[in-house]
Amino acid sequence: MTSRLTRLVAVKSKQCHTHVSLPRRRYFTVLAIETSADDTCAAIVDSNRKIYSNVVMKQHDIHEMYGGIYPMSAIGSHQHDLPFAVRQALIESGLDFAKDINGIAFTRGPGMPGCLSVGMNAAKTLAAVTGKPLVGVNHMQGHALTPLLTAWPEEPSFPFLTLLISGGHTLLLLATSINSFKLMATTADESIGRSFDKVSKLLQLKWTKLGPGDALEKFCAENPQGECPSIPPLPRPMPKKLAFSYSALHSHVKLFIESLGGCASLDIPMKRSIARAFQMAAVGHLEDKLVLALDWCKNQNIHVQSVVVSGGVASNMFLRQRLRDRLIEYDEGAPYSLIFPPPNLCTDNAVMIAWASMHRFLANDTDNYSIDLRPKWSIENL
Repeated sequence: MTSRLTRLVAVKSKQCHTHVSLPRRRYFTVLAIETSADDTCAAIVDSNRKIYSNVVMKQHDIHEMYGGIYPMSAIGSHQHDLPFAVRQALIESGLDFAKDINGIAFTRGPGMPGCLSVGMNAAKTLAAVTGKPLVGVNHMQGHALTPLLTAWPEEPSFPFLTLLISGGHTLLLLATSINSFKLMATTADESIGRSFDKVSKLLQLKWTKLGPGDALEKFCAENPQGECPSIPPLPRPMPKKLAFSYSALHSHVKLFIESLGGCASLDIPMKRSIARAFQMAAVGHLEDKLVLALDWCKNQNIHVQSVVVSGGVASNMFLRQRLRDRLIEYDEGAPYSLIFPPPNLCTDNAVMIAWASMHRFLANDTDNYSIDLRPKWSIENL
């Protein structure tokens, strides 16, 4: 899997408009593909919540030199890696594609159009050639519904609040059903994940295998007893408004570093102080908006008992602890449950795509092979 022996040659064929009808089943197994950004993912999941395989092929070694995702390199890597990812998912599952796989799912959007197209074309071709049904999935719905798979039998009950936080999104939603989400807050500029990445780059931190944002988290956690210089607190943007703004935080850090003579003049303790101050402010911004959303739900007599946090930034352990503490501070007597997927299912993966497609497959609600991408696709418009 690690050697790059061949490059996938994509052959675009005429669209097939066949709609596959399938009998209603109690048991269904899905092969899913996810290529919305820079991770090439394939997974196999069944309707009994069994995860047979979860393959994620990272591209960080390719994109680190650019300081972020370089679209053409991401597309080329998807084209090369996806056949190996699908093959590995089948090998790990021990299943036979023809006999044991009942349907094919893929990420339809939102995401980077060129990257999405690689996964879509592969999924449509596999489904059309084998006559299997096809479902295109909203990427954010996949993140939002992951806890219904991973937290079972104590999964959240509707309605619940969900924070979807990643390199591309910062969303606070009220989920009232599998297909119904009310957007309560989004970012006015850049996402929380992107701001983590940019501050990590400003501090010239070496990427980890999970990227620059993870590098910043781990840098903050190092040497907890060591003394670091005190710096002024960062601003908390858009106070008392259900809206996020993360460019303000990252710009504040940039100007502060420049006022000290640039990153080259900073020693490690000062870098760590800046990183910690940014992380505290970024997570605090999430906390503030979550409290506002809980207040809104109370005022509307909407009985929320669970808060779900998913997306790549949800793997941040500092963030997890801060949100737990803030919910206790908000109402110590309230039975709020704070639910996170396992860290490996917070970042982009195809398990969540398979699971988000399952209810549609079981209801015989499938897509034509002529289905198109939706690179911009609000979760409110499922």
